[in-house]
Amino acid sequence: MKKLIAEFIGTLWLVLGGCGSAVLAAAYPELGIGFVGVSLAFGLTVLTMAYSIGHVSGCHLNPAVSIGLWMGGRFDKKELLPYIAAQVLGGIAGAGILFVIASGKPGFEVGGFAANGYGDHSPGGYNMIAALVTEIVMTFIFLIVILGSTHSNAPKGFAGIAIGLGLTLIHLISIPVTNTSVNPARSTSQALFAGDWALGQLWLFWVAPIVGAALAGVVYKAISPDTE
Repeated sequence: MKKLIAEFIGTLWLVLGGCGSAVLAAAYPELGIGFVGVSLAFGLTVLTMAYSIGHVSGCHLNPAVSIGLWMGGRFDKKELLPYIAAQVLGGIAGAGILFVIASGKPGFEVGGFAANGYGDHSPGGYNMIAALVTEIVMTFIFLIVILGSTHSNAPKGFAGIAIGLGLTLIHLISIPVTNTSVNPARSTSQALFAGDWALGQLWLFWVAPIVGAALAGVVYKAISPDTE
């Protein structure tokens, strides 16, 4: 239960911090946050939680990460579904808090609410294939970074930095394509509030991250210097 509470809180923070920067701060482009600021916000949420709850739950904060770690032989299958449930619920709670805050401004409209999308709902107008490839590849690399930086042979104490900066870079690359998911819990939480098109396109932001994560788990297990 302690692990699940930690995952709930961590995913709440990821959604509130990352999506919150997109919904609230990025509304003022003259302050210069833009894509860079949003990317950094997502990276910082993971970095801060890595050192706060990593020793409790492993700080997955993402169903795809849990699946990738399981495929890589680094996570117990019996904990998989409880972790995913805690992450999705935490993400929804974070989005709910963000909605309450954002709706406190006169004239507020939900709009896209930092939801993920493709085609007409891609920030850059990228099609479904581009979105699918982007999400698979970005999640694959994210899991390679996670599996590598947390390996017993890796330098101790630096995993959170590598993972946080890795997620920042992923956002810098892929925000124009899909608004960056690589995390089904993050996508679900925002889609529930954006509704309509976001729910209709949500399938891609479950399928692609899971495929990318699973592939990374298999590949890293094959190239790892030991099986841990």
